Amino acid sequence: MDLALFDLDNTLLAGDSDFEWAQFLIDQGVLDRELYEARNQDFYEQYKAGTLDIHEFLAFQLMPLARHTRVELDAWRERFLVERIRPIITGAARDLVSRHADRGDLCAIVTATNSFVTGPIAREFGIAHLIATIPACENGRFSGVPRGLPAFREGKVERVERWLESLGLYFGSFERSWFYSDSLNDLPLLERVSKAVAVDPDATLRAHATRAGWPILHLNPHAPLA
Repeated sequence: MDLALFDLDNTLLAGDSDFEWAQFLIDQGVLDRELYEARNQDFYEQYKAGTLDIHEFLAFQLMPLARHTRVELDAWRERFLVERIRPIITGAARDLVSRHADRGDLCAIVTATNSFVTGPIAREFGIAHLIATIPACENGRFSGVPRGLPAFREGKVERVERWLESLGLYFGSFERSWFYSDSLNDLPLLERVSKAVAVDPDATLRAHATRAGWPILHLNPHAPLA
């Protein structure tokens, strides 16, 4: 049995679920377009550039969850999955996950995007294990802040190690450990596994993958090949 870890945004998805969730709420009139749209784009550009302050971003991204009931949020999330997420799941991404699952590998999605947004997406792929940033709750409502360590950069490595420990496992328990990602932000976890794969990578990750001899995989038919 191998360990197969998958980044989500711009890896298994041909898009970014964090960015799309905020845009979806803006389009629904839940968030004010004038106040939120430019900031959403700014944070996305910071993420791609590797300069994102994860705590500043989470304050922006999680606060809308605290302003609404779970009934409202669950209804919006269901529409979001149908309208924004399923259209950006490629057949190639589903096939990749299925190949690992069919071999009996231990599979998990590892993402900085919060678990409220990404839980249904993991289930859509049939992946039982999700390591994501966790939005804190108080009395059944989201509080607008994260609980514990965000699954971002080095935090992904620590969160994966904690998860494996909870199963009585560690990286050395597997003949091979895979991690698929598009982003320079995931270099800490890519360098931790034995089989790193760059998926439709950004320029920085592409250069690193070329130097390291990592394979480059294309799952998004609309992504540039070079």
